[in-house]
Amino acid sequence: MALRDRITDDMKSAMRAGEKERLATIRLALAAIKQREVDERITLDDPQVLAVLEKMIKQRREAITQFESGGRADLVARESAEIAVLQQYLPAQMSEAELDALIGEAIASTGAASVKDMGKVMAAVKPKAQGRADMGAVSARIKARLG
Repeated sequence: MALRDRITDDMKSAMRAGEKERLATIRLALAAIKQREVDERITLDDPQVLAVLEKMIKQRREAITQFESGGRADLVARESAEIAVLQQYLPAQMSEAELDALIGEAIASTGAASVKDMGKVMAAVKPKAQGRADMGAVSARIKARLG
């Protein structure tokens, strides 16, 4: 089943179960997916839907940081709940060892020697780690290994 269809089915089940917060988050995700489809005049496949969901999670993490500094615990809780719902649609996260092995493999295959080659390594790692690891953290790890 396509990821978008699964999200739509979950929306219907959340409606039937009366889960208002979960339903609202799922509707936000579907709206973001639909918006991108309309903007680009395409139908998104699973990797593109994952990219939309990852972007939404990243936005919520940034908002949590802002709300924590502003002392808004109620909004932090709401954003955290939305992240929990959105993460259900992401594939299982990579372990630290898997990530290190993937980065090592990418460095070896690209022949990267310095931070200047970071783009090559990121290009090799991204398709395999997309949706399974925080790309910001992956970037920092690659920079540490090359630097």
